[in-house]
Amino acid sequence: MSAVLEFDGVTVGHGGVPAVRDLSAAVRPGEILALLGPNGAGKTTTLLAAVGALPVMSGSITALGESVDGRVERNARRGVTLVPDNRGLFHRLSVSDNLRLAKRKSGGSIDAVYEHFPKLKGLRGRRCGNLSGGEQQMLALAKALLTRPSVLLIDELSLGLSPIAVQDLLPRLRAIADDQQMAVVLVEQHIDLALGIADSAVVLHHGRVALRGSARELREHRDTVEAAYFGRLGRSDVAG
Repeated sequence: MSAVLEFDGVTVGHGGVPAVRDLSAAVRPGEILALLGPNGAGKTTTLLAAVGALPVMSGSITALGESVDGRVERNARRGVTLVPDNRGLFHRLSVSDNLRLAKRKSGGSIDAVYEHFPKLKGLRGRRCGNLSGGEQQMLALAKALLTRPSVLLIDELSLGLSPIAVQDLLPRLRAIADDQQMAVVLVEQHIDLALGIADSAVVLHHGRVALRGSARELREHRDTVEAAYFGRLGRSDVAG
């Protein structure tokens, strides 16, 4: 099956200064790519480039067979959806109102997202600002699913969440990717949790690929992954 999202030798940055250099990766339907690395590694920059919000300096990014460069609204209409690290929620509105606003733009099924996140149905009258961090992240994912994405990009799913909330959400994301055959790029700092649900992973350090490989192989070489994460590898390496 061909890739629905592909990075080919991508260099991208801000104000002409590269933040990510020579990134190549591909994600097929139903696959999860974990993008790992410490703060400042270039992970968020990569996601912004993938939705077309940042122009690439060299290389190319294609989604669903077309270049994404500079086409944010068109990419969104075609099914390239970003869940930002601030979650993009309306905190003064209820859960139900947040979902209705998302549905109005996309036409997706609220009942279908409740099937993935049944807890939200019981919270539908509660103001978003009164939800826990885990509940807010569920709502952010539910809103994203209403756009019926083919490519789902998630920036720091675990940010500010308890370990229990993260351990609940990540398997749900795996099930959703399998069920809806979405290509998912998951930006994450929790190495073990991300590798536990991903198909493949790229470790970035200071904007360069320090390690890449299948999630299974990287789980088996945990010490190497940690060394890449903290920039202790002497060169780029490829596992698998």
